[in-house]
Amino acid sequence: MRAFRALTVTAAAFAAIALSAPFASANPPLGGGGGPSNISVNPYAVHQGSTMQVSASGCGHGGTVTSHGNFPPANLSAGSIGFATVRIFNHASPGHHTLSVKCNDSSLVATHRFTILRGNPSQGGIGGSFGPSTAETAIGAGLVGSAALGAGVHVMRRRRPLRGRA
Repeated sequence: MRAFRALTVTAAAFAAIALSAPFASANPPLGGGGGPSNISVNPYAVHQGSTMQVSASGCGHGGTVTSHGNFPPANLSAGSIGFATVRIFNHASPGHHTLSVKCNDSSLVATHRFTILRGNPSQGGIGGSFGPSTAETAIGAGLVGSAALGAGVHVMRRRRPLRGRA
């Protein structure tokens, strides 16, 4: 019974390897000069001044990502899937745009569409440099004043002796 199980598992493993061979031969080797493919952007719709991640396959030796007037040229990392992070210009015009990916080891160029949304980017990293608004200051002053008044009433009631007890 054990021999039958071992034979079945071995046969299934050999079948899986034999069936995957055509897929392996269909993919060109790393940096084979086939040009960029499978380009994706994350997020697809990005606000002015925000960052966007670009990935592409087929650029084994890296490459360049460009979109004239929308962000400065960025280097695509080397590997089976290359990545680049681009920062959209604050003054980039909202709407649908196209970016181009060119591998260092190929003259082919591939394009992908993305959308720039109108709006302000997040103001991360500024920390506590923004002060409270006038309304927030008034509410805070009112809360502090009522807390002080309540504390004063509490202290005065505790200090006064009760009538009838001496």
